[in-house]
Amino acid sequence: MKRIIIALALILGTLATEAQTRQTASPDNLAALMPMPNRVEQQKGRPFRLIEGRTAISYAGDSLEFVAHTLAGIIERRTGVRVSTEAQGKRAAITLSIDSSLQGDEHYRIEVTHRGIALSGSTAAALFRGAMTIDQLLMGDIVATARNEVSPIVIDDAPRFGHRAIMLDPARHFLPVEDVKFFIDQMAKYKYNVLQLHLTDDQGWRVAIHSHPRLASPQHYTQEELRDIVAYAAQRHIEVIPEVDIPGHTVAILAAYPELSCAHLTSDTVIVGKTTNRMVCAANAKSYEVLTDVIGELAALFPSPYIHLGGDEAAVPANWAQCERCQAMMRERGYTKATELMTPFFDRILQAVREQGKKAILWCELDNIYPPANDYLFPYPKDVTLVTWRYGLTPTCQRLTHEHGHPLIMAPGEHAYLDYPQWRGDLPEFNNWGMPLSTLENCYKLDPGYGRPADEQSHILGVMGTLWGEAIKDINRATYMAFPRALALAEAGWTEMPQRDWPSFKERMYPNLTDLMKCGVSVRVPFEVGERRRP
Repeated sequence: MKRIIIALALILGTLATEAQTRQTASPDNLAALMPMPNRVEQQKGRPFRLIEGRTAISYAGDSLEFVAHTLAGIIERRTGVRVSTEAQGKRAAITLSIDSSLQGDEHYRIEVTHRGIALSGSTAAALFRGAMTIDQLLMGDIVATARNEVSPIVIDDAPRFGHRAIMLDPARHFLPVEDVKFFIDQMAKYKYNVLQLHLTDDQGWRVAIHSHPRLASPQHYTQEELRDIVAYAAQRHIEVIPEVDIPGHTVAILAAYPELSCAHLTSDTVIVGKTTNRMVCAANAKSYEVLTDVIGELAALFPSPYIHLGGDEAAVPANWAQCERCQAMMRERGYTKATELMTPFFDRILQAVREQGKKAILWCELDNIYPPANDYLFPYPKDVTLVTWRYGLTPTCQRLTHEHGHPLIMAPGEHAYLDYPQWRGDLPEFNNWGMPLSTLENCYKLDPGYGRPADEQSHILGVMGTLWGEAIKDINRATYMAFPRALALAEAGWTEMPQRDWPSFKERMYPNLTDLMKCGVSVRVPFEVGERRRP
């Protein structure tokens, strides 16, 4: 009898311990959060249980319907439990609602109790970001999720920066529409909200322009396909910004319209993908006619308030500096340097942008391509947003843009160039011009504010990771180069510095990489950040 009593006591004690454990906060529900939310409060108490046939999602308003269906899909994928979605006014254990008291376009709040999940946000975009966080709660808390339970927690979260972008480059190697959509899906998981499409370069012109059909390369997007991409991204609250690179990187334009070349080069043969270092002529009226038409059609295709117009790596000495027409234009204006022609060139181009109700973005060029540099290459108009990118010049770009009042997007080559190799001897194995390494840890180290005082960061819009396509032939290579570094950059753009922690990031990264692979995403395994231990 004593043995029976002892055994029974042990069983009851074990059950009590298990019950107590299940009613306290679960650290595992933080195990896959990426980027790390800015405010998390672990809660004690019983978990919420998902029950098929009884658990439902209610949402208030048509704008939240896509979020509701997305969240239902997440729950079914993670737990196998199918939950219904119900329009506003019906009681349900999972509720989605707009809360106008939450400040900021992407501010959301999650509260999980034993009664259910309340997801609120300032906008539909905010609720979508919150749904991605719920997905990661379920992903990381594998024991609770296996029991169809959600551990109690409160998350009150909003991004540090409002612009969190990745640039794809289908100009160099074309990416089919479905591949672009696949990439958008991965971006959405990690709260990116801007996709920049680099649509034109020396290797191809990838957008159909109806007023100038000769521009389009054999592989290009029709305008209907681009509208489809834009709509697909918009459902996931991702803005698509087109980039047409001018006045350099324009071999594809000049192959179609050689008369737009500088005077001394109009008779030269131009071959897309082989010829380099060509520019449209700054003193040719036809250049502005064609580019104005292009801007008009892009403005109609893309709802984004921005059009990116490049402005980088212009081979001025080989083009404008030797062109009779451009030299005459310089004399008329009293210029002593051919780079000064950038001012009248962009004055005319930017006027076309403004007439379409858009704003321009340009890559920030300075008076030297290596440190030290002291000033802009030319005076940028006040309404232009600049992107810092050249290796080692970001502190100077940050200072100058702050002094001149230009909005700034941070894409420093040493942290955000995702086409660079991730480790010694790693890809890319072709078209590698001696690229510097851009390791996962170095990417994570990016503080977009560069540690400057708050008032010197106020003009910074956010961050952008670039995937230049010279050595990226397809979407599998694009995702391999992006992940896991895009996870690090996502946290740099979203999470405030006090909440960021490299050891924590590494641990939260692993379940995300596993999940990406399960979804058919080619990723690089970052073996170098692990700890080698002898058995």
